[in-house]
Amino acid sequence: MANKKESTFLSMTLTLLIVTVVAAFSLGGVYNLTFEKIEESKRIKKENAIKKVVPEFTELKSFKVKPTDANDSLEFNQAFNEDKLVGTAVATYTDIGFSGRFKIMVGFSPDGKIINTAVLEHKETPGLGDKMDASKSDFPNQFMDKDPSKYNLKVTKDGGDVDAITAATISSRAFCDAVNRAYITFENEKGDKE
Repeated sequence: MANKKESTFLSMTLTLLIVTVVAAFSLGGVYNLTFEKIEESKRIKKENAIKKVVPEFTELKSFKVKPTDANDSLEFNQAFNEDKLVGTAVATYTDIGFSGRFKIMVGFSPDGKIINTAVLEHKETPGLGDKMDASKSDFPNQFMDKDPSKYNLKVTKDGGDVDAITAATISSRAFCDAVNRAYITFENEKGDKE
């Protein structure tokens, strides 16, 4: 009959250390194996979102702009067709979503009207907050072809023009916040170049 090892502080510490090291290397290995595929998936999703929110284009110029009300920059993607600017897709975000930060793409025509929106990332509640995605409800359609200088980007409960998603007012307010951040930054950037 084999002798059972005595449980000591040293043996428990060594066992815990071995388990922790094996788990860390396993997680690191999985991360390294999937990193490129995850990044490629994000790139494709971003390209599809740009195509959804601006008219057909032949050239794209991307740069980052820091908004006046936040620390993280927004990505601007100016779309040109035959050297003529046809729209700007702005990758924007909000930190006031029900489940924290989410990112959307907002397309603006050269005169500042919203062409369309597309959701990039979110963790909102399935069946409620996720209705900000055009594939789940008509909520984002109310932003299309609107001029934010005349269309109040707040939900109607807050005195704005946007009809909130039923039972998802926080997500609706956050969506408006992200669109408004993109619009203000777009206008400031346009003003800097005039």
